[in-house]
Amino acid sequence: MTSNVLVVGASGAIGQALVDKLANEGKLVYAVNRTGQRALKWPESVNVFAMSQHDETALEQFKSEMTTSNISFSQVFITVGVLHDTQRSLLPEKRLEDISASALSEYFKVNSVIPMLWLKHIASLITNDATVVCLSARVGSISDNKLGGWYGYRASKAALNMYIKTAAVEYRRRKKGVVFVSYHPGTVDSALSEPFQKNVPAKKLFSPEFTTQNLLSHIKGLNRDKAVHFIDWQGVDIEW
Repeated sequence: MTSNVLVVGASGAIGQALVDKLANEGKLVYAVNRTGQRALKWPESVNVFAMSQHDETALEQFKSEMTTSNISFSQVFITVGVLHDTQRSLLPEKRLEDISASALSEYFKVNSVIPMLWLKHIASLITNDATVVCLSARVGSISDNKLGGWYGYRASKAALNMYIKTAAVEYRRRKKGVVFVSYHPGTVDSALSEPFQKNVPAKKLFSPEFTTQNLLSHIKGLNRDKAVHFIDWQGVDIEW
């Protein structure tokens, strides 16, 4: 039986690579992005949906359409995230004086709230023993914070991690064997990391394809007795 997979944020570098890889593995992929545009590499079997990510009405419509069509998902990948946006003066803060309410709000909206809205609306659409992955970041680890800075990004990813841990508890009450993964992909050669790549060693700047391969390999080997994992690109546990 063909496995249905949902990829949210499919226009990003990692999202596009995931759709391409999963579709070529024979999975029936449902790809959600803001424009509904299909990447050139994607096969025609990929179902593409245009959606403003924070539009709950659109999320409810998507849920209703999937329910009516009797479509459920064995894997979900939520890859939305923001680190910088020069058009909106959004940059990681180096000191307290750089903090602004508008920037903090944007970080939390994209990195925390939007993934949580998806977790809210897809709860009835996943199968027993499903795997739900959200792209997080090592800097979202409270116990690992040694350098400071990046207030909005750090805090919004820490909030995402808490959302994931909390949702995992409730999901397991509803569906048997569901596993959540908060995943740190490392530094990926993408628009998100581009301004921060110059000090990254060449061997630590990963292609989206390498990142995707690592992620899919790691989730196959998860201890499924645990409801939730916070792991890095090597599959090593990160302290929450």
